[in-house]
Amino acid sequence: MLQALRRDARLAFAAIAIVAALYGALAYFLLPLTWRHYEHQRDLAGLSMVTRNGEGIPGDPINVGTVGSKQDLLCAMAAATWYPADPITLRSSIEIAGSVLLDRPYRDAPVSNLYFQGKREDLAFEKPAGKSADRRHHVRFWKVLDRGQEGRAVWLGAVTFDRGVGISHRDARITHHIAPNVDAERDLLTADLAAAKVVTSIYEVSGVGPTLDGRNAEGDSYYTDGEIKISVLVDGCGQHANTATVVANPPLVDLKNLAWTAITKALLPASAGNDAEPGL
Repeated sequence: MLQALRRDARLAFAAIAIVAALYGALAYFLLPLTWRHYEHQRDLAGLSMVTRNGEGIPGDPINVGTVGSKQDLLCAMAAATWYPADPITLRSSIEIAGSVLLDRPYRDAPVSNLYFQGKREDLAFEKPAGKSADRRHHVRFWKVLDRGQEGRAVWLGAVTFDRGVGISHRDARITHHIAPNVDAERDLLTADLAAAKVVTSIYEVSGVGPTLDGRNAEGDSYYTDGEIKISVLVDGCGQHANTATVVANPPLVDLKNLAWTAITKALLPASAGNDAEPGL
């Protein structure tokens, strides 16, 4: 009798171990492989899709992109009323401090440097969200491909919302802290570009993947469905597109995104959102 119980216990343990192994393989290896999609920009496959600070610590996730020349991007961001960020100098540092302390506007305030593929951002833009520079939408862009699928340059970016100024969680430096819902910022920027009529089409490619407990270099938490929204810009400054075609995702990716929406609503408090309203 005792031997039979031991045998049954060993079989039950073995069965549990097999189920756990299958679940792990499915959840962490097989399903993510089916979600990864680079059909619109195949040369982006294999990139880490996470920025890093000067010390190499992972920073904000890559979540937006554009297709077009540098001039196309500059013109598009101007049309969408996003302002180029000033370089970091003693003067701009004093100005941003004065903007925060005295609650006065500084729409071109500098942003700290982040690195992607070992390179500092090529361009940075921001959109004020209040009277001073302590609250703002901002994005950094890196030119990643000289020629993508469309035969034009591909830029990847990390867009976040600075919800206020505080002390870094990693050291004692004064820094901006980001709001956790980075997808809301991705959608806001994408919607602003489309509303400015400088986008011909919008599609998604895989980024960092679904993340509930991300942390950037300052220790701020973020969550994301892991997709990058790429806007194909009009070719030529001053050109316009009446509508932007939104290209459908593969069915499995749409299914993943639906599941992600349900998960975030169930697990994340309403206070985890941003002040920005989602767009496209």
